[in-house]
Amino acid sequence: MIESWLHLTVHTSAACLDAVANFLMECGSAGVVFKRRAVEAYFPNDRDAPALKRVIHGFVVNVVKLQGRRSKPRLSWRVARPENWQNGWKRFIRPSRVGKQFWVTPPWLTAPKFRTRQVITIEPGMAFGTGTHATTRGCLEFIEQAAALLPAAKFTALDIGTGSAILAIALAKLGAKRVWAVDNDPVAIEVARDNLLINGVADQVALSGAPLSRLKKNFPLVVGNLTAETIVELASAIEPRVAPDGYLILSGILYDKAALVLRSFAPRFQVVKRKRAREWVTLLLQRR
Repeated sequence: MIESWLHLTVHTSAACLDAVANFLMECGSAGVVFKRRAVEAYFPNDRDAPALKRVIHGFVVNVVKLQGRRSKPRLSWRVARPENWQNGWKRFIRPSRVGKQFWVTPPWLTAPKFRTRQVITIEPGMAFGTGTHATTRGCLEFIEQAAALLPAAKFTALDIGTGSAILAIALAKLGAKRVWAVDNDPVAIEVARDNLLINGVADQVALSGAPLSRLKKNFPLVVGNLTAETIVELASAIEPRVAPDGYLILSGILYDKAALVLRSFAPRFQVVKRKRAREWVTLLLQRR
């Protein structure tokens, strides 16, 4: 039995948070909590802890340098007892109202009952997407709007880099007759599979770890909550997946990278809407 846990808080720029969060999970954290310009994680406090601290510190410093940031990251470690870790972890996660149609909640809590809202239950784990991050919220809001413009129960959709599958679940609950959800991370695939079952939409979603290039279909609605760099890299593979007059939702984009993303899809796509939440931008595009 683990007698105590190490609680880590990394304070750094928004541009570095996702890379840091992914690395913390690769180092053994069961999940992360995003805060404004910070990310938190827990690790067992055992004999490997000194080496773990050195590895994480080195990675964070290098990420900040690669991003060209002048401000120094700040890492704060403290010891938490097991009972405090359990309470401390869960107290940050609460039912969250997203857009006009959803409550997003962890499985140990019950979302408030509203006739006009559907519940998405997400088990926080080693995959991105619990509904609290600005990029996930932006995608969910634009998914609602795009789905309302498509024929009810007749449209299909593609979720690129599905992570926890929160966006695929939302698409299924909004009436997509079939959703394809792809991710190249085997851990994310397992987390996504569990969440699809919890939400009762596993039969509506085709989950795959295959490369996007192998998919030959096109879809009236495509969504990708990735990073600006990944979106630009995949632009030539994403474009043919969007049907004529179809909608493309992109997020995970820092504000100063939005123009780069838009250039990668111009002039074939026009901007329908864009949403900015602090440093992050979400785009709703339509194929011409």
